[in-house]
Amino acid sequence: MPAVPTVSSASEALPGAALAFYRERGHVTMPGLLSRAEAEALVADIHATGERFLADLPPAQRAWYVDGGVKAREVLRKLDNPHRHVPSVQALARHPRLLGWVRSIIGPGLSVYFSQVFFKPPEGGGPKPAHQDNFYFGPNDREGLVTAWVALDDATLENGCLFFAEGTHRGPVHPHVAQPDEPFNLQLPADVLARHPAVAAPVPCGGVSFHHGNTFHHSGPNHSTRWRRAVALHYVNAGTRFETPALPFDESLRLPVD
Repeated sequence: MPAVPTVSSASEALPGAALAFYRERGHVTMPGLLSRAEAEALVADIHATGERFLADLPPAQRAWYVDGGVKAREVLRKLDNPHRHVPSVQALARHPRLLGWVRSIIGPGLSVYFSQVFFKPPEGGGPKPAHQDNFYFGPNDREGLVTAWVALDDATLENGCLFFAEGTHRGPVHPHVAQPDEPFNLQLPADVLARHPAVAAPVPCGGVSFHHGNTFHHSGPNHSTRWRRAVALHYVNAGTRFETPALPFDESLRLPVD
C-alpha cells in the first residue's frame, strides 16, 4: 500500500508575519509541514513510481526526464503530475495545514493544476535555470496561483536549494528563451536577470517554500553526496485557470482539493 502522509494537523491560516513577508518579497518558507519520517515515506513511494516510469520511458523523452549531469548511472530529473498518479502525493496536496496556508495566500476553491517531483540526485544533479512560473502557466489571474515546494530532504546551498529574486513578483511576466537543444527548458534572458540579484532560500526537510508565479527563481546543481528531492504543487483558486500557457497542459489533470 502507498505511504500516505499523516493529516492530523488542523487547517490553519498562514501566520501574519509570514504572509506579510510573502506579500513583500514574493516567497516565504514555512518549516514543519511534514515530519522526517513522513518525508521518507513519500520518498520511498516516489522512487518506486520513478523506477516504473523510467523503465517504460520512450527514447525520445529520455533527454527531458533523465538527469544529464549524473554520469555514473541513469537517474530521473523529474516526474510530472504525481498529484494524479501517486496516492501519497495526492494526500499531501490535501494536507489540511498546507491547504490552510495556501488559502491565506490565494483564497478558497483550491485545485492543483500541475505538479512535479524534482529528484536533484547527488554527484551531478543539474541546475534549473531562472524562470517565472506564470510564463509557463499563463494564468488568467496572476495573483490566483501559488507554488508550494515541499522539501523531502534538507535543501541547502551545497545540494541545490532554490534562489529567489525578491520583489520581482510585483513586476511583469517577461518573455523567456530556450536553448536549441532544450526547447522545453524555458528561462529568463540574461540581461533581465542581471538587474535582479537572487538570494538563497534553504528549506529544511518537511518544510515548504511558497512562491508567487511572477517571482524569478532558480536552483543550482547538486555536487554534494546527498539528494535534494522535492514536490512542487501548483495551486490555483476558484477563479483561476491556465489561459495562455507556454506549453500544453491537460485540463483533465486539474484536481480540486478544497
